[in-house]
Amino acid sequence: MTSALQQITAQFSPLWSQDVGFMFACLLGTLGVYLLSRQLYFWLNQNPLLHPLTISTLIIGFSLHFAAIDVIEFKLGITLFELLLGPATVALAVPLYNQLPVLRQLGFRVLAPILIGGSLAPTIAWLSVYVLDTPLQLQMTILVKSITTPLAMGTADLIGGTPALAAVIVILTGIVGATFGPWLIMLTKTDSEYAQGLALGSVAHVVGTSKALSISETCGAFATLGLCLNGIFTALLLPILFA
Repeated sequence: MTSALQQITAQFSPLWSQDVGFMFACLLGTLGVYLLSRQLYFWLNQNPLLHPLTISTLIIGFSLHFAAIDVIEFKLGITLFELLLGPATVALAVPLYNQLPVLRQLGFRVLAPILIGGSLAPTIAWLSVYVLDTPLQLQMTILVKSITTPLAMGTADLIGGTPALAAVIVILTGIVGATFGPWLIMLTKTDSEYAQGLALGSVAHVVGTSKALSISETCGAFATLGLCLNGIFTALLLPILFA
């Protein structure tokens, strides 16, 4: 019990060592930029190229550059947001629980597309870098592109990839998936919210799941299922194959 409490306390330690003014400026600035980007996204009829994550990332990046703020200092300043990622991810279980009767009814018909999509996405990405004769370390890193960041970093480390680069690739994958996923859904005329959710969650992890939740609770529930099962499947299979 004491060890667990010490670990929890250690997670919050960056909060106590930060300058309060700087920390609040980082938190409020980040939140303000995201809300502004989100409002702009809706004002412009949800243009896929203006996804809130894309715009807010660009604004924050340029702001840090022109204000000469070190990225590591900024990262420490938004530690509170990082600590809230865990509870926010766990909260995705709520829409999943609400759809349990439907999941039981569909059974294997839900699992099959998750396994197929979760296998195809990293395989195609790996083939693209393999053909270009990139270093093996990059090839291993690209394999974890479609699972959520904590799992991706740990798995990349186990199979000889680069955890930090894996985090960047995962974020980019999520942004691309959430940006162009809905457009592809419209292009293919996929009306089933089950299929939409599974596709967004399996390929674009948490970011895709967030987009799915904006469509409907049902879509969000199936995206959560895709996110969780694909993450577990990938994190277990890759170390067996490549470690």
